[in-house]
Amino acid sequence: MEIEVQPDASIEAMQAVFERQRNSFRRYAPLAFAKRQEALDILLQSIVNHQDILIDAVTADFGQRSIRETRLLEIFPLIDEIRFAKRHLRRWMQTRSMRTNWQFFPSRSKIIYQPLGVVGVIGTWNYPVLMTLSPLVNAIAAGNHVIVKPSEHAPATAEAMRRMVDDAFPEDYIAVVTGGPEVASAFSALPFDHLLFTGSERVGKLVMKAAAENLTPVTLELGGKSPALVHTSYSMAIAADRICSVKFWNAGQTCIAPDYALVPSGKLDEFVRNCESVLSKRYPDPANNADYTHLISQTTRDRMQDLVEDARNKGARILQAGSNRGVGRAGGRFFPPTLVVGASDAMRVMREEIFGPILPIIEYSSIDDALSFINARPHPLALYYFDRNKTRIKRILEQTVSGGVTINDCIFHFVQHRLPFGGAGSSGMGAYHGFDGFSAFSKKKGVLLQNGFVGAVLSRVLKPPYTPLSDRAIGFLVGQRKPRSIRKMTLS
Repeated sequence: MEIEVQPDASIEAMQAVFERQRNSFRRYAPLAFAKRQEALDILLQSIVNHQDILIDAVTADFGQRSIRETRLLEIFPLIDEIRFAKRHLRRWMQTRSMRTNWQFFPSRSKIIYQPLGVVGVIGTWNYPVLMTLSPLVNAIAAGNHVIVKPSEHAPATAEAMRRMVDDAFPEDYIAVVTGGPEVASAFSALPFDHLLFTGSERVGKLVMKAAAENLTPVTLELGGKSPALVHTSYSMAIAADRICSVKFWNAGQTCIAPDYALVPSGKLDEFVRNCESVLSKRYPDPANNADYTHLISQTTRDRMQDLVEDARNKGARILQAGSNRGVGRAGGRFFPPTLVVGASDAMRVMREEIFGPILPIIEYSSIDDALSFINARPHPLALYYFDRNKTRIKRILEQTVSGGVTINDCIFHFVQHRLPFGGAGSSGMGAYHGFDGFSAFSKKKGVLLQNGFVGAVLSRVLKPPYTPLSDRAIGFLVGQRKPRSIRKMTLS
């Protein structure tokens, strides 16, 4: 089914939608549990009803996208996220009693979660359904009104989502606006109560700068070079299978795909042989294989070719799966699964996030050297470590900083509902998914219910005019510790 892409939304129309949503939120907030459940039900059924249309749209945007990958990596996790939210929403919304400081007993404390207002979601193109609508699930669960801006690089999918949402929800509650960079820039500048962006570090900085003008809090899901570190004791065959299988899903166009592999000295050839075996098994004749996804644009393909040529010219060994002769149904947007053996820091593949079907492979001499290599770079969005030894695993977890980790596999921490998903440093800020997503789009409000007797005592003793009784009470609260010498702390 071919989807006719509509003209970009005008900036004035988008601003009008924002004002209608803000007025609607003031009128109806906070939405009760039943209304939020109703919205989640409708969104779930809409995705089920439109899944074939969404899959066709994603395929159209990529030129060739594995239908099974779209169902497995986008439709299923999205539906599962909604089901999880529906099961747990009532508990998430409950007021939580908290222990009050002993000085204020028997006063009571509690936390309530309130919707923020109107929130914005800027989606990305590599998983245009999942990474656009998953934050929407969290925002709905938290009781917000939401405007979604899908990526202009996947226009057919953006239009399919716009129609789906328009058929299911009133515009003053949930709306989708489409358009290019100009619309996206104006979208970021709206005074949202929260803004979530998924995309590149470069654009993330622009989004954050625009949001700062309104003091809009942001959640940024960016990327970075996520390492896969294999210990010498681990099976090279299993590690190669799990790294390569996940790396070349969606032709490497995955923000948490392993960006490079670190393998122990003496095991490089064994690891490479196993990688080649995996690729011949997973993607025989990839140029004409319906299970192998093509690149989103010719520009992206040209960049992949430039990265490979740069690495080849600087001494790397290049191994490509299948043949680069046939270009399949997407014309020149096919690029074969590629291994860059012996990559170095002099090569662009080790200086830039790849975001494509290229896996650099690097030898390391010791775990200390591998850790130094990882920690000398910006914090990645994900880290993958292959080892059975609990002591070494604990060390890797303690001595590295990353958005998330999967041990002995790749990516699957992303789909765990009870784990937050988010970056660290240049790979992003904030987190969502499950309760963390509900919390990210909520105001966590602390409330103290002052006891009458305690309030009267505080007014008499701890407020002006101060008396000797005040001094004794303050001294008791501070503690009468005697001065003593201290030794300056050292870190060694």
